[in-house]
Amino acid sequence: MTESDQLVHDPKGGMPRLLEIMRRLRDPKSGCPWDIEQDFSTIAPYTIEEAYEVADAIERKAWGELKGELGDLLFQSVFHAQMAEEAGLFSFDEVADGMSDKMVARHPHVFGDENRDKSAEQQTRDWETIKAAERAAKAETGVLDGVAIGLPALLRAVKLQKRAARVGFDWPDTVQVLDKIQEEARELVEARDRLTQEEVREEMGDLLFVMANLARHLDVEPEEALRHCNAKFERRFKGIEERLAAQGRRPEEATLDEMDALWDAVKAEEKAQKT
Repeated sequence: MTESDQLVHDPKGGMPRLLEIMRRLRDPKSGCPWDIEQDFSTIAPYTIEEAYEVADAIERKAWGELKGELGDLLFQSVFHAQMAEEAGLFSFDEVADGMSDKMVARHPHVFGDENRDKSAEQQTRDWETIKAAERAAKAETGVLDGVAIGLPALLRAVKLQKRAARVGFDWPDTVQVLDKIQEEARELVEARDRLTQEEVREEMGDLLFVMANLARHLDVEPEEALRHCNAKFERRFKGIEERLAAQGRRPEEATLDEMDALWDAVKAEEKAQKT
């Protein structure tokens, strides 16, 4: 057995084992045809998916699943790093070193001489100052430069708004934001009756953008809030299905009024369980 084979089959091989497995999978002569055919753009969707599956496991408090989901996400980084090394761009070690350098530089109160005795708010301001300097070093001089295009839309909206708020482009409190939401909602209703579908989409986007701004003013992460709402809707609708199944029926065999009544029953039961 070769040294490579020994490492691949070593159950305690750790990170070197994973890197060797990835190298072997991408070997042009003996690797896996599917893995060999992939590139950054084809793997990127899987990377995003795996990140969401990590978040999902945490959301469900599925701690038994989290280790596997983190491994899947780690493998995505290894996959990208292997392709980068093949292209002569960088290695996995350089990725790790770059991240380490960044964390050390961004935490002078932990790894340097700065005083650690400061509030979380002050540390956040310091963090943003350091990040601004890093963006300037990359010639990202615009206020909104460097906000990744590939972020989920709600998350990116909040990040854009936070950047603009740093230079004073922001409403002072939630009153103005709520007024703007009402304005955008009225425009959307009007758009539905007289505008093209593309214009309706634009008005809908305006409303969602302001909703994201309201979430920011309320110190709520809109992605997280919507995930919780999705989970609640899924849980309650399953409750409707279960109650209809007990009657020998399916949702498509029930009226909207019947399902509304069952929804209210499920909702009331959930509230009673919390008291």
